Amino acid sequence: MVRPLLLVGQPLLAPLLPVLRADYDVLTLWDGPDAAALARVDALVWAGEFPLGAALVDAMPRLGLIACFTVGYDGVDLDLAQARGIAVAHAGAANAEDVADHAIGLMIAHRRWIVGGDRHLRAGQWTIEAKTRTRSMGGARLGIVGMGAIGIAIAERAEAMKMRIGWWGPRDKPGLAWPRTESLAALARESDILAVAARADETNRGMIDAAILDALGPDGLLVNVARGQLVDEVALVAALKAGRLGGAALDVFDPEPTDPTRWADVPNVVLTPHTGGATQEAVARMLDMLRANLAAHFEGAPLPAPVA
Repeated sequence: MVRPLLLVGQPLLAPLLPVLRADYDVLTLWDGPDAAALARVDALVWAGEFPLGAALVDAMPRLGLIACFTVGYDGVDLDLAQARGIAVAHAGAANAEDVADHAIGLMIAHRRWIVGGDRHLRAGQWTIEAKTRTRSMGGARLGIVGMGAIGIAIAERAEAMKMRIGWWGPRDKPGLAWPRTESLAALARESDILAVAARADETNRGMIDAAILDALGPDGLLVNVARGQLVDEVALVAALKAGRLGGAALDVFDPEPTDPTRWADVPNVVLTPHTGGATQEAVARMLDMLRANLAAHFEGAPLPAPVA
């Protein structure tokens, strides 16, 4: 029996190879397969944040499925895939709860001065005469940009912490317990903390711009656990340095990995290296979903997690 042939796109997916090879023949893009090999590929396993060029897609005439190992699929041209008759799948909401945990952790770390306090103590600056005052989480106004699985999970956690929750997205979602604000700018004006949890594409690149940061203001905190491209980083750095924005807590950057020197003299920031959804448990769920998507495709069954 001829087994389906997979192409795995990025070296960071190399740990998947032993699992995939149990059921499929597998090529790796980083080993430079020739045109004849690419012409036999049936499905592509891809890390969805990486751009997938038309030239590579065109080199695989048998390609029937782009299976994103990740939850995000913003690097995939969905119009191109549809035009070629190629299905696209992803990991669904496999890491939504973990990303939401991380978002709340970033809020607490910044607002309660946990990272800064650790550095303060280690530097021998803690004295009896002076104690830094931080801000409560309860009663804080949280604005969530994007109310998908991650946004809802953030809201549920924030509600338990007695925060006041509003949200904005381009489409209303009737039935949610939290009010949708009329615009992104209005949400920023009405929030103490603005958490970005929206799906990224070319239509919303840089939507958190200087005007939104100014609306959030000198006491506001920006938290981004979605994609770095959603925030105008040049405007963000300028606002932080000028004191027009109170602070930022970021897990994602544009580009990645971010240049650490960019943040060396930027005040009031907490930074993590895109680890929000990278728990052992979430990665295991992503692998399970990848295997389920591949199996369903080759069995002719509905995909468990198709891209809408």
